[in-house]
Amino acid sequence: MTPRLFDLSSTWHLPATPEEVWAIIADVNMSWPNWWPDCSFAAPLVRTEPESNSQEDILKATTSYLNFKAVLGYTLTISIHPTMVVTPKEIEFDAGGHLEGNGKVTLSPEAHGSATRMDIEWRIRPTQRWMNVLTPIAARAFTAAHTLMMRRGETGLRRALAEGTAKQPK
Repeated sequence: MTPRLFDLSSTWHLPATPEEVWAIIADVNMSWPNWWPDCSFAAPLVRTEPESNSQEDILKATTSYLNFKAVLGYTLTISIHPTMVVTPKEIEFDAGGHLEGNGKVTLSPEAHGSATRMDIEWRIRPTQRWMNVLTPIAARAFTAAHTLMMRRGETGLRRALAEGTAKQPK
């Protein structure tokens, strides 16, 4: 059985400049678990020697291992490894673990640059047997759980932006 490909997309509208959003989402120490309620570290960051000390090269030399807890009760462990970084506009990444594929985050200014549209795209396949067996009947539930998890992430990022920074590590 070939695992189903999921094309998932989300758009977040954030009340901050692209540079302010970028400072949090592209933090080289991966602050997502500090502001995203359903996200936690599954393992320490793995970093190879970057080509330079630039944020772009440090990000491309980093792999994050994150747990995402779905409202349906399961947790997915996903590795995220940036493959292309254009500050402060775009990050493309490979994903592995319980979901394999790739993704992309794109920031676009809105409201004359005082707000940001963040488009998030995932093209992934589940690797867990139970998900692949249930996908024919549960794909809509999996997609709905993803949508809710992303909305909670948007709310957490809005909160972090309002505070002016990501909170200290959990």
